Amino acid sequence: MSGLINGIRLVAGLIDRINEFVGQILAWLALLLVLNVFMVVVLRYLFSSGDVWMQETYIWMHAFVFMLGAGFTLLHDGHVRIDLIYSGASDRYKAFVNFFGSIFLAAPVLWLIYARGMDFFYRSFSRLETSPEAGGLPALYILKGVIPALAIFLGLQVFSMAIRSLDTIITGERVRLVEDEDEPLT
Repeated sequence: MSGLINGIRLVAGLIDRINEFVGQILAWLALLLVLNVFMVVVLRYLFSSGDVWMQETYIWMHAFVFMLGAGFTLLHDGHVRIDLIYSGASDRYKAFVNFFGSIFLAAPVLWLIYARGMDFFYRSFSRLETSPEAGGLPALYILKGVIPALAIFLGLQVFSMAIRSLDTIITGERVRLVEDEDEPLT
């Protein structure tokens, strides 16, 4: 049993590191997003100039940060939660709620987002779809490909949360999701 617990902790840790890495990259992309918006505003209002592709670039970057960062946000427990049945509960009870919520609520929705998003992406890719705006960005299918990527990264983190919850249910020990300076990630 100890080998199984260590194995699921290893898998969960790997998934957490993937989403942590993606989150760190997206933090830099968010900075580029701010700089891009600043440039668009300066060009438009000070120089009466602007390009459609620059405006679309910040829309794309926002979509990348929002959708690809969903797993990172879940890793750091940053999603909104209504604590009617959760606050004040024991760690094992919270683990049950997280486990069954992951399996019966999150997984089916993420599968639907993935399946529909892949159809959306494939249709766009097969036509080599570009922006409908004159002067817009080419390869609109890249933006549409972020939809199934959202399901993958968030799905991985939901899986990590589910196996950590299973670990807590089995062992009775609360397993932390993010690293702290005082104790290592388990």
